[in-house]
Amino acid sequence: MGRGLIIVLMFVLGIAGSARAQTGAPPSRFANWTSAIVAADWRDGADRPIQAFDNARRDLVKGFLAAGFPRANMVDYSLRPDVPEPTSASAVVDGITAAATRGTAGCLLYFTSHGAPNAMVFGVAPRMTPDMMANIVRSACGTRPTVVIVSACYSGIFVNALAAPNRMVLTAASRERTSFGCGADETYPWFDGCIIETLPTASDFLALAAGTRACVARKEAALGATPPSDPQMFVGADMQLRLPMLRFSRSP
Repeated sequence: MGRGLIIVLMFVLGIAGSARAQTGAPPSRFANWTSAIVAADWRDGADRPIQAFDNARRDLVKGFLAAGFPRANMVDYSLRPDVPEPTSASAVVDGITAAATRGTAGCLLYFTSHGAPNAMVFGVAPRMTPDMMANIVRSACGTRPTVVIVSACYSGIFVNALAAPNRMVLTAASRERTSFGCGADETYPWFDGCIIETLPTASDFLALAAGTRACVARKEAALGATPPSDPQMFVGADMQLRLPMLRFSRSP
């Protein structure tokens, strides 16, 4: 190989390396995923308006964008009615379905709200039961790899209905326990705050779940919140194989 050709190749490779440095990390593994983040309540336990759920929605959007989820396939909604143009529950479901036609590789669905022993608050609409949520997830995401995160009291009620080989389910509490942090003096519900705190350093969803559960346990112990909320996790057989390869992106 002639000296001139070697110099040309080195020049070309240098340009390519410079381009990679300028564009940052390789393409995200979530580049063609759908994501939806829904703040489904806006009140504390005494029905007074609070900002904790909407604060969580806003900063969860930022966190998952930084982890590699594309804004083009991401929707986020607040179901609070005390705004000039409130969003209806049906519009949220339609928006999730529409987003799922754009991002066809997988789904991330995140709901933060108040929960009861048999359902979750979903705006002013009838409460979201496990069967209703399972139908939404099945209709929007089908057999795609899917992660569903439910932040609410008693949210463990959703695990059995959502369980499937292609899914990971993470909830803020067991089916018998409350979660904490839905008051006027809180920035976020505690579980959401721990997701937001853990996300920047988590490598993948398994690490995010482990870090979040540890964070919740520390906060509950420090503040004497009892009984502990006992966050739940389910990972289907197919997702056990996929999740280690679905690593979050990080800016260089």
